[in-house]
Amino acid sequence: MPRHLFVPQWWDRLDGQWTLREPGTEAEWFAAAYDDRSLITRVGALHADFAKPDDHPTGRPTSSATLPSLTVRMLQHARIGDGDELLDVGTGSGYGTALACWRLGDEAVTSVDVDPHLVDSAQERLRSIGLTPRVAAVDATGPLPATEGQFDRIVATVSVRSVPESWLTALCVGGRLVTTIAGTSLILTAEKEEDGSARGRVEWDRAGFMQARHGDDYPPEVAEVLAAAHHAEGDEVSTSPYPVLDVAQAWDVDSMLGIIAPGIEHSYEERGEQRTAIMAHADGSWARATGSGTEPPTVHQSGPRRLWDILDEIRAYWLQHGELPVRGARVRILPDGRTRLSRGGWHKQL
Repeated sequence: MPRHLFVPQWWDRLDGQWTLREPGTEAEWFAAAYDDRSLITRVGALHADFAKPDDHPTGRPTSSATLPSLTVRMLQHARIGDGDELLDVGTGSGYGTALACWRLGDEAVTSVDVDPHLVDSAQERLRSIGLTPRVAAVDATGPLPATEGQFDRIVATVSVRSVPESWLTALCVGGRLVTTIAGTSLILTAEKEEDGSARGRVEWDRAGFMQARHGDDYPPEVAEVLAAAHHAEGDEVSTSPYPVLDVAQAWDVDSMLGIIAPGIEHSYEERGEQRTAIMAHADGSWARATGSGTEPPTVHQSGPRRLWDILDEIRAYWLQHGELPVRGARVRILPDGRTRLSRGGWHKQL
């Protein structure tokens, strides 16, 4: 599959800013395109396709060509078989759609994305290699261009907080869906039952996908709260029994935090032996922990919630039980999309 055709240019993070990559030679182009990594194709509202060399957009990545190994793993989690009809949620560059077409035939694949330009570009690139799946620009969290029970499989390469009702409607009884929970690295798989609900599990695997958006860009980040947290004095100052943690790199802890207290943004830095971790939320809550080595860090916290206390409770649970309950949890999805996770005596409604 010629992945390079789907990513003619992309964004790289260089010297602290987003910089356009326009490969000058095939060797440079192919080395990136066929490496097993994601290539960012849109930052904020700016597509790499429309960018100029001196553009340096700000904000969060809003689209990418997912690393090939993860694209394949998501299709494997769907247990795709001959004759299945697939809904691919999150067209992006179109590369994942192309792989699905190669496996099932393009007549069996429908792909949707909220971004009209991505849909048009993907459709053009797919046609250039002889593939003509149905591709549509639509917010996949709302009504879908599908009949009831049309699809045997739904695979989403965007994340959602809870499963949209329209996905269950479009899925046939016995059909299988695969998605990730927003703000976590949790892969959710479930099969639809006769009553319109679905049951499944959180897989013993990890993935990170951008959250499904409903417009041209994500809502404003908590940048102001996060910036202020770097230097402000907390309403409460204490010490933590645990060393400073780079939460974003601790996938299971971060996933548990994303389930219990979604929407937290993180910042982390090291200066010599000193480590500083900052957490912030749009509700105005923030926490800053600073420490060296294994010494108890000093923690400043403010706002309506004590974010570092929530994190410490998760770490205490982990030490007590040896693992966190989110990985391997059972999943129950009601027909209206309400999603519940449970494992042992632990449960959470999303």
